[in-house]
Amino acid sequence: MPRYMFPVLLLLCFGIYGQDTQLRLASDVYPPFTDKPGNQAFALELVHEALVRSNVNAGSEILDFGQVLERINEGKYDGSAALWKSKDRETYLLYSEPYLENRLVLVGRVGSDVSASSISELRNKRVSTVSGYAYGSSIYTTPGVIILPGKSDQDNLETLLEGKTDYMLVDELLIKYMLEYQHSEVKKYLAVGSKAIIVQPLHLAILKNTPDAEKIIEDFNSNIQEMMTDGTYNQILELNWIQYDVDGDGILELVLEGENAGEEPPVNYYALMSSSGLSNPSDRYYINGTMYDGWNSVPDKFKKDFSNTAGGFSSESAGLKLKF
Repeated sequence: MPRYMFPVLLLLCFGIYGQDTQLRLASDVYPPFTDKPGNQAFALELVHEALVRSNVNAGSEILDFGQVLERINEGKYDGSAALWKSKDRETYLLYSEPYLENRLVLVGRVGSDVSASSISELRNKRVSTVSGYAYGSSIYTTPGVIILPGKSDQDNLETLLEGKTDYMLVDELLIKYMLEYQHSEVKKYLAVGSKAIIVQPLHLAILKNTPDAEKIIEDFNSNIQEMMTDGTYNQILELNWIQYDVDGDGILELVLEGENAGEEPPVNYYALMSSSGLSNPSDRYYINGTMYDGWNSVPDKFKKDFSNTAGGFSSESAGLKLKF
């Protein structure tokens, strides 16, 4: 169980004593970002951790997506921990700055052309998606693209390897986990696109008439910025390296969790926002609160091999693993 899972589950079930601000939040199932208690739900963990730092007690419930906005409009919930932004929703919801992104990339069998940057470039191709996920209407209305909904990302991966589909759409975060834990197998069997077919920023969104709504969002944004640099994001996402503009100067840094940077410059890291590019190289390193320009400037004491044991995560627990 990840190190943040247990406290978050307690928060969901019992709240925190001594806190006066209460939020009732609702989300749908979109693993590994949101899911039912007991499963990986990184977006929910990040949001609840940020709110806790401002003494906000938030309880989350998982509903069908069609019910989420309906129940919020009815006032049964104050908002959602993981919501995409739209003009109509902005009329009654106050949004945070984006804290994560859903980035769907194209995955095919090794040797496949995965250079497409839009769904319209996949005419006459069989593309698997996950039934019930909110990909956006363009996925299903693009002429000539054969969409084949599957039960899960894992089912879609196995169908792809069996040659029953040409491609699958999968969140880039899941691919990063596979590269982290099954690097050689991924390179042997899969081709992974470097451009996102769909990018949807995730926000905390609460009703504008929620007491202290602006203050809650302001504090949330501040706490998220802090969490991106203090190792919290690495720990919750369970990745050794993330990419983020730490000091706001427009130059991207690679942020390390802990002190084991590895013996070579990192090649597998997760960019928090697509503005930084899915494959954009970075040669600045933020380790233990200190910035280093170039790998050669990183002290040797940090250049130790690391094992991916943060929280005992495996790509299979997020719903995607090459099986043989």
